[in-house]
Amino acid sequence: MSRSIIIVDYDPTWPTRFQELRDRVTAVLGELIVVIEHIGSTSIPGCAAKPIIDLDVVISSMTDLPQVIARLATLGYVHEGDLGIPGREAFTASPDTPPHHLYVCSSQSEEYHRHLLFRDYLRAHPEEVQAYQALKQRLAHQFRDDRDAYSQAKNEFIGRILQRAGQGT
Repeated sequence: MSRSIIIVDYDPTWPTRFQELRDRVTAVLGELIVVIEHIGSTSIPGCAAKPIIDLDVVISSMTDLPQVIARLATLGYVHEGDLGIPGREAFTASPDTPPHHLYVCSSQSEEYHRHLLFRDYLRAHPEEVQAYQALKQRLAHQFRDDRDAYSQAKNEFIGRILQRAGQGT
C-alpha cells in the first residue's frame, strides 16, 4: 500500500468491496461477531476518500480477543495492538486483499460509537460531505507524505461534526 495520501472521487463499488471483506471475516469469526460496520469516508455515499475500506468488527466482549486474533490470523491478518486508541484493536491485512483497515472493538467502545456518529451524520448531511471532502483534498495536497499531520489536521472538523451529531467532544 502506498504511503502517500491520495484522495479519489467516490467509487460506487466501495460498498460491494466492504460486503466481500465482511463476508470473508464473518466466515472465520462467526458467532464471535455482533456486527461488522463499514466506517470511514468510503462508507459515505458521494464522499471522496483514500481508496481504503475501513471495517469495525464488533465483538460482544474483549475477552474474546485472543480467539479473534487466532481466527483472523488464518486469513493473514496481523494484530497490531490498539495503536494508541484504547478500546480498538487494529489489524494489518495481507497484501493480496483489497486495501482496507480492520479494527476489532466491543459494542461499548467509545471509538466505535464515534465512528458511527460521524458516518451517520455525514450520510444525512450531504452539504457537510462536500465540506469534508474539500478539506481532505486540500490536506492531502498539503501533507501528501505525512499521514499523521493529515489525520491531525482533520480533527477540528471531525470534532465539530461529532458535536453536531450529539457527542460533546
